[in-house]
Amino acid sequence: MSTPRTVLVIGGGAAGNAVAVLLRRAGVAVDLIEAEDDWNATAGSGITLQGNALRVLRELGVWDRVRESGFAFGSVGITAPDGTVLHEQRDIRTGGGDLPATVGMRRPRLQRVLIDAVRASGATVRLGTRAESLEQDSDGVSVRFSDGTGGRYDLVVAADGLGSATRAAIGITDKPEPTGMAIWRVAVPRPAGVVRTDLAYGGPAYIAGYCPTSDTTLYAYVVEANRDRACLPPASYADEMRRLARAYGGFWPEITAHITDPAEVNYTWFDRMLVEGSWHRGRVVLVGDAAHCCPPTLAQGAALSLEDAWVLAQMLSGAGPWDDALLQAYYERRIARVRPVVEASVQIGQWQLDGVRDADVPGLMARTMTMLRELP
Repeated sequence: MSTPRTVLVIGGGAAGNAVAVLLRRAGVAVDLIEAEDDWNATAGSGITLQGNALRVLRELGVWDRVRESGFAFGSVGITAPDGTVLHEQRDIRTGGGDLPATVGMRRPRLQRVLIDAVRASGATVRLGTRAESLEQDSDGVSVRFSDGTGGRYDLVVAADGLGSATRAAIGITDKPEPTGMAIWRVAVPRPAGVVRTDLAYGGPAYIAGYCPTSDTTLYAYVVEANRDRACLPPASYADEMRRLARAYGGFWPEITAHITDPAEVNYTWFDRMLVEGSWHRGRVVLVGDAAHCCPPTLAQGAALSLEDAWVLAQMLSGAGPWDDALLQAYYERRIARVRPVVEASVQIGQWQLDGVRDADVPGLMARTMTMLRELP
């Protein structure tokens, strides 16, 4: 019996968890390390999962749990700041006709579903652990961990997010750059009438929106120009978000009444990054936010990360060598799909920053989402 190939996955977010599950299914021996002791099990408010993300989650075998845990819907409402509905747009089913167009979900709940899938896969998991050094040769990668132990792997998958230490360690100098926007997010009880995402443009913020995440919850968000975070002490977060949200009507007064605990409010700048040329150096390869990120104007961040994991696992599951040609082919397959999404996501935000009133936002969104209906 031949010895199974071995992979180290660095990072236990959506991309890392997904690639671990898929590689284990293919018979690869997988170690997953995550820097956080709690495996990020409580972080975040909500997430919007469009059909192409759901397609990968179904491939992972967790779609039934996602469907039970989230809130499915098929349209987005465009409203005036006072809550008047101006237009309802049907969402494109990017995952195919047998999946909902969109599912809103509590981010910690999605993480728990993926954690359980990794545990069930038989992958070895080490929490509170970092890769301190990577030494490569033509046959593999020797890794020294933060607890003083070491390991030897045929391949290392870097899924350690936007600020990826692994990306820098292998000599890729790309870093995320701010786009000029920032977002306030909070999870609150769902008003009974909220059955889809609604987006209000104008008012004191660029966008005020919300997404139902279960029968009883939703997450709300307000997008504004980014501010100096040093001038925003965390204790002020609820007050700041509530001040912006008060200007909006419709369901917003009910939502705003629950924005009281600053610990429940998250403030984040929008960033962009797209690593060009290749996503690997030797036998270390990037997936997800370690390779690309974009503003959530198209809600495609998690979907693209999950697709990366799916495509890479497919390519690694064959009998051929894990060599430079294979990893370059992975990049070329993904960059053609990721680049237009990153560029469109940034463009939509830039139009708002520049005050362009006749921008073809619906057209750009429709063209991009139609492309995503194709298999990655």
